[in-house]
Amino acid sequence: MSAATQTPHSDDAAPAGRGALLAALRAEIGAAHVLTGEKTRRWQSDWTGVYRWSPLAVVRPGDAAGVAAVLRLASAHRTPVVPVSGSTGLSGGTHAEGALMLSLDRMNRIRAIRPTARVMVVEAGAILSDIHTAAEAEGLVFPLTFGARGSALIGGCLATNAGGSNVLRYGNTRGLCLGLEVVLASGEVLDLMTDLHKDNTGLDLRQLFIGSEGVLGVITAAVLKLFPRPRAYATAMVAARGLPEALAILNRLQEDTGGKVEAFEYMPRGYIETHLAHVPGAREPFAQTHEVNLMVELGATSPADATPRPDGTVPLVEQLEEVLAGLCEQGLVLDAAIARNETQRREIWARRESAADLTVTSPHPIINDVALAVDKVESFLARASKRLEQVDPGARTFVVAHLGDGNVHYNVWPATTDGTRDEAIRTAIEDTVAELGGSFSAEHGIGVSKLSSMKRWKDPVALDVMRSIKRALDPLGILNPGKTIPDAG
Repeated sequence: MSAATQTPHSDDAAPAGRGALLAALRAEIGAAHVLTGEKTRRWQSDWTGVYRWSPLAVVRPGDAAGVAAVLRLASAHRTPVVPVSGSTGLSGGTHAEGALMLSLDRMNRIRAIRPTARVMVVEAGAILSDIHTAAEAEGLVFPLTFGARGSALIGGCLATNAGGSNVLRYGNTRGLCLGLEVVLASGEVLDLMTDLHKDNTGLDLRQLFIGSEGVLGVITAAVLKLFPRPRAYATAMVAARGLPEALAILNRLQEDTGGKVEAFEYMPRGYIETHLAHVPGAREPFAQTHEVNLMVELGATSPADATPRPDGTVPLVEQLEEVLAGLCEQGLVLDAAIARNETQRREIWARRESAADLTVTSPHPIINDVALAVDKVESFLARASKRLEQVDPGARTFVVAHLGDGNVHYNVWPATTDGTRDEAIRTAIEDTVAELGGSFSAEHGIGVSKLSSMKRWKDPVALDVMRSIKRALDPLGILNPGKTIPDAG
């Protein structure tokens, strides 16, 4: 995909039909919320800067009725519509050359919080960190979290089925949503805003739209699950002999704490070195260097686990110390540094959450987001390294992983940035993933960057079913065209 900058459209440059469309949109939702030309500048690229485009306009409705009006007009004028949230995606899912971009950023209200039922009703434009703050004010937590939480919108999280660092304990976005409001390509509003945990009345349409990246409908609101906020955390950096030993550490922690592990993240030595080189004030996690560095966090809601003793010790932290000490005696743990206060805990988290920024510290990164069974991660890394050496001997890797759920971010900086080796590199990595029964996409979505991967690896019958669903819900093909579902042939 070319990253060349395009010249923005203007009203004068638009064909007569598009001019009529823009006029109708202004009449429906207000001229101030139909942006063209230079006013669309902030919507003209993705977060990575790899994908750039020039939209016909950016339309910012304030409610579901406005979204419905936009889609009815777009259908009437046969104009493609690309929904956009916080523009934090990594797969080109909002590429919108000549299209209407439908921004949900004005639809940012938290409509209701019901602490007893542990649910929150939000609009699609609510910022993830604002959802966190609102839940915490009620002593609860919405556990979806990742580095871009200060700008990511919940609609985008739902549309891509986002993951993050707490999937191990709480599941990904799909498991954190009870209900949805979706506007279809026709402009019809599909009301799936249930707060029920059980509803066996036919097909679960909610799950059809979560992870569909806006190709089937536009998510405008959701009912989210909330959980008790941990009263205490125990957080540590742990060095292990290898990845098999790391999994033994994870399993032991899960068993001995009754499933209190919230995050279990893998940062190899190369990641640590990149972090030290590019983040001012960054420090080594240990006095000595280690190849396998883990971030571990436990969370406890029980007062018995969280209430400090008279000497100031927190039972949960003490429990983590005891388990790690036993594992050290067994030779599984080489070193450990436990956070003693919130400042130290935040420093540990900042090290892990720097990953996205570190990925783009070298030009032309090839971002791979793969999933494997947790006991096959070590084999994947070894095999992928050998294959990469064959196709691009000068390439460098930048690896970090949600090891607890088998999600590996295997990023590659090719020896050359002209793109000539990109497809060979992707193929080598995906071949390795396929051999081990994994997935080439874990949490970033498909967008445009992985369309060829979908065609190469996805079951042909599954692709045909997806195309049939797309045709049924979007017969004109106006919703985020050219994304997620590859064309036949």
